[in-house]
Amino acid sequence: SMTQSHSKEKPIVYYYHEDIGNFHYGPKHPMKPQRMAVCQSLVLHYGLHKKLEMRRLPVASSADLRRFHTDEYVSFLEKISPHRAMMDDLGTFAFGDDCPVWDGIYDFCCLYTGGSLEGAVRLNHRKTDVVINWSGGLHHAKKNKASGFCYVNDIVIAILELLKHHQRVLYIDIDIHHGDGVQEAFNLTDRVMTVSFHKFGGTFFPGTGDMYDVGKETGRFYSVNVPLLQGIDDTSYTTLFKSVIQGVVDCYNPEAIVLQCGADSLSNDRLGNFNLSMDGHGECVRWTKALGIPMMVLGGGGYTLKNVARCWTNETGLLVGEELSEKLPETSEYYNYFGPDHTLRSGLEFKHENQNTKEYLQAIKIEVLENLKQVKGAPSVQMQAVPDDFFNYEDVFEKKEEDIDEREKDEDMGIETEYKPHMDE
Repeated sequence: SMTQSHSKEKPIVYYYHEDIGNFHYGPKHPMKPQRMAVCQSLVLHYGLHKKLEMRRLPVASSADLRRFHTDEYVSFLEKISPHRAMMDDLGTFAFGDDCPVWDGIYDFCCLYTGGSLEGAVRLNHRKTDVVINWSGGLHHAKKNKASGFCYVNDIVIAILELLKHHQRVLYIDIDIHHGDGVQEAFNLTDRVMTVSFHKFGGTFFPGTGDMYDVGKETGRFYSVNVPLLQGIDDTSYTTLFKSVIQGVVDCYNPEAIVLQCGADSLSNDRLGNFNLSMDGHGECVRWTKALGIPMMVLGGGGYTLKNVARCWTNETGLLVGEELSEKLPETSEYYNYFGPDHTLRSGLEFKHENQNTKEYLQAIKIEVLENLKQVKGAPSVQMQAVPDDFFNYEDVFEKKEEDIDEREKDEDMGIETEYKPHMDE
């Protein structure tokens, strides 16, 4: 209706839970959920909550986790604890140094996944145009194993939910690591395009995501990888980001975007070696929101705790259009933690030499844009499979043509069941 279109923008939904910062991977582990508590404190003390619809992270059910992960894996996750680490199974599910077993691991997964899943439902029902879940974005988890500090892939679960109401979903990943778990899940479908900007080369984790890794079968050319070398700076990164994403949006015409904002691509990260400032990282977020496509904004990596909190606070500000004062709020209980200067943007030294030459970046851009030409307009969706992984093709799709038309005519077609992965491996 007319009135609808002139109404004020719906508030951005922001998920948080008072327990999320208390989980602990273990004393020497670089992943520190406490970064969420520090970020939350800054968001509140900057007064950003007044501009957000603040919601508590809901708890995802084990059935929700099984929308992507296998039964065996979810059952294992539910019962594992340090007191009863079932050593024989640990190897099967790739638990170990990177993905240790710790107290509360299952509850943690259900909380961060709950935010991404419920956020997707809110976007589906047009309750909001932007959802923020800084506790989500765990992009390495595979359907039957843990990987790279990630146990449950909340992103895949959220995208499966978005596919119930959106024909094409675009996933963008600015974490320093390749978004391998998400790409792998949707490698065979054109209904999700995954675009990952990441450090590539040598022994850098996870070792996948070269420029020629473009997806397979129906999904060929629907995976875009932008492999970068150490030390990339704001100008090179944001310029490349904008040309690639603009090209993607023009060719693919996504109806929803999921943006994973891993903060380990910032300069000075304990595990990263890019030279991005908070402004460069934030510019990717601001610019993506400005496309005006409904979007979900997620966290991800980030291992220099103070800088992660600063980064996501700043990006929360950018998303609500609020210019944050450079001086951190003295009322925050973490204020002293940011000494001696207590500022939003300090703490970054740009110490890695930029190995990305103009020629190298130009070559990547040309290759990516060339591949995008293969994406002929937006694909038409004829009840197409969300990836192979989830379906037994014969069962669902080898129906006679008229059968499919019937289902399309049926208003109450059970989209619910249509897209729900069933796991009879």
